[in-house]
Amino acid sequence: MADVRTTSLHDRHIALGARTGDFAGWDMPLQYTSPRAEHMAVRTASGIFDVSHMGQLEVTGPGAREFLSWALTNDIREIGPGQGQYTLMLTDDGGVIDDLIAYALLDRFLLVVNASNVAACRERLMDGAAGLDITVTDRSDEVAMIALQGPAWSSVLAPLCGTPGPLNLEYFEVTEDTVAGVPALVARTGYTGEPGVEIMCPWEHGPRVWDALARGGAEPCGLVARDTLRTEMGYPLYGQELSRDRTPVEAALLWACDTEGGRFAGAETVRRQMADGVAEKLCAFELTEPGIPRPGLPVLAGGERVGTVTSGTLSPVLDRGIGMAYVRADLARSGNDIVIDVRGRPRAARTAKRPLVARSPRND
Repeated sequence: MADVRTTSLHDRHIALGARTGDFAGWDMPLQYTSPRAEHMAVRTASGIFDVSHMGQLEVTGPGAREFLSWALTNDIREIGPGQGQYTLMLTDDGGVIDDLIAYALLDRFLLVVNASNVAACRERLMDGAAGLDITVTDRSDEVAMIALQGPAWSSVLAPLCGTPGPLNLEYFEVTEDTVAGVPALVARTGYTGEPGVEIMCPWEHGPRVWDALARGGAEPCGLVARDTLRTEMGYPLYGQELSRDRTPVEAALLWACDTEGGRFAGAETVRRQMADGVAEKLCAFELTEPGIPRPGLPVLAGGERVGTVTSGTLSPVLDRGIGMAYVRADLARSGNDIVIDVRGRPRAARTAKRPLVARSPRND
C-alpha cells in the first residue's frame, strides 16, 4: 500500500476497528461493524461517512458561468449563490468524464468530483480555460469532507452549528458556517437517498468535526454501506454505470443535460442519440427469486444475452437482490421480465423504476 493515500480521519477509522481497503488510490474504511447495520442506521437514524477522497475544484473569473456552460451539461444559469446542481462533464464525443455537483458560491464555483477523476476533470477544465480569464484551482488536498446522512441528521448537527443556517437549507442548497467551531461549507446533499448534509472543512480540522458528529450519535459508516444505500436509490457510480464509453442518453441522465439551449461539450452526440436512439440503456431491476446479483453478470431475455449487470447487492431494506444493468434499449423500461445469470444459475428478475426504496432526501 506504498502509494495509497489516507485522509485526515484515518487514525479515527483505525481506532474504531474499521476494515479498510483501496478505493481510487485511497485507504478508505469499508465497514466498522457490519454493512447491513450501518446501512440501517442511515435509513432509520443517522450515519457519518468519510468522503475526503472526493475532489474539490474551484473555478473563478468574470466568465466562469459562461465557461461552465461549456464544461458541464446542466444549465448552470439556473443556480445562483447558495445553490448546487448535479451535472456531468463530457468528452467532445459525449462520453462521461465524471458526474459531479457544481456549487455556486458568492465569488466562485466549486465542483465536487469523484476521487478517481480529479486529475481528468482538472485537466479538462484547464485545457478549456486556456486563453480565457478563468482560473482553475485544485483544492482537493486542502479539504476534509464528511457526509452526515439519515432522518436524524438535523438533531445531530443542531448543537454544533454556529447559526441555524445549515438546518434551514433546502435540498441542494449550500451555506458557509461553523461546525464544532470549525469554518465549514455545509451542503444539503448526499448519496444515500436520505436527508442530510455534506460538510467540507479545512483538512486538518476534519477529526474535530468527525468526533463532534460521532458524540452527537451519528454512526460511523463505511463505503460498503454507502454503496448499498446508493444502489437502493438507483444512483450511478462512476466506473460502473458511468464511463467515457457511455453517454447521458445511455445512462438515463438526460434530466441532467440542457438538451434544448445547451452548448456543452458533447451536446451534438447527445442530441443525435436522442433522435436516433441507442442500442442499450441503463435500468434498475429487482430479483423475483432468491439470489444476489453482482457486477459483470449477464442479463438474459428470451434465452439470449441482452445486457450486463453494472451494480448488484442484497437490499437490506427490501431483503431481495437488486441492481442496475445496461440492457437492450427496448427492455429498459420498468416492468419487463429478465433473467440474471448468477454464475450459471438463472434468477428471474424484473426491471423497475428508480428509486427501488421509497426515500426522498428532500424531506426531513
